[in-house]
Amino acid sequence: MIHIVLYEPEIPQNTGNISRTCAVTGCHLHLIEPLGFELSERSIRRAGLDYWQYLTVTTYKNWDDFRCKNEGEFYYCSTKGQRCHSEVCYPKDRDIYLVFGKESHGLPEPLLKDNYERCIRIPMQGFVRSLNLSNAVAVVTYEVLRQLDYPNLTDIGALTGRQD
Repeated sequence: MIHIVLYEPEIPQNTGNISRTCAVTGCHLHLIEPLGFELSERSIRRAGLDYWQYLTVTTYKNWDDFRCKNEGEFYYCSTKGQRCHSEVCYPKDRDIYLVFGKESHGLPEPLLKDNYERCIRIPMQGFVRSLNLSNAVAVVTYEVLRQLDYPNLTDIGALTGRQD
């Protein structure tokens, strides 16, 4: 299973978009407090309204609470990482945790330093700060899914026959 971990997310619309990505991919969403919004806030539900019932989400009081309850392969997504997200060979036989930081500051530097060999990044031009958080989650998640051959996802579409 792929787990998306948001460390102290601040913007409800980003978390709503990420929840939709989790719902359509079957990923488990983990939210580490403090959150910059209430989970019941209308803007979160609006962003993923018709997907919310398909979402598995767990909240935690802090990073230590999260870590003592979860095991697997952890990857820390940061502009400070030196490995490209698509160069990593993600394991097929273990839970994969993709950890993303808050929109304003990313992941804490001590956490990155303690796990630097597990830090990954998305290539981008250096003069732009970073991708939007929800876009970054989608990019990395779909790379992991591609490597795992899109488990439990359908890759066949069909026309509806509509003429509009």
